[in-house]
Amino acid sequence: MTTETAALVEEATKKSGLVWVNGRALWHAWVDGAMCVVGGPGEQPLPGLADGGTATVTVRSKDKGGRLVTWGARVGLLAPGGEPWTAAVEELKGKRLNAPDGERVVERWRRECEVFRLTPEGPPTEQPGAMPTASGAAAPVPTPATTRHPAPAGLPRLLAARRSKG
Repeated sequence: MTTETAALVEEATKKSGLVWVNGRALWHAWVDGAMCVVGGPGEQPLPGLADGGTATVTVRSKDKGGRLVTWGARVGLLAPGGEPWTAAVEELKGKRLNAPDGERVVERWRRECEVFRLTPEGPPTEQPGAMPTASGAAAPVPTPATTRHPAPAGLPRLLAARRSKG
């Protein structure tokens, strides 16, 4: 990964309050060159994350909200109480909104949750100048249900009458 690409990944991830990991929206914190997430009881679900595995992280643009960069990550589980875990948890605690246990959130995370570190690995698969032309949206599921019918002939007059009364 080039210096410019690494800076793009880091800055975009730091500034975005929400990222998609393996297709799931997650809140996170950037700590010492990697993205950290916490999940478990009372926190966000972290499907597909396993120690030593890989993940795909998609970051949105803070100003436009659209997809900005997608990067691959090596996933590592942080041992509770260790120095890397403590550094990650201090940053994550500041990003956690409305924790049910307030200042005791760190104690709960130590007992019940998992903290993962996602370290960028390899070049981004999507970045400015190298984005796919397709939208990436899933095709709608086929269904016989529909809400599109021709408007009744009298509807325009009915709506005009309502506007003139108000």
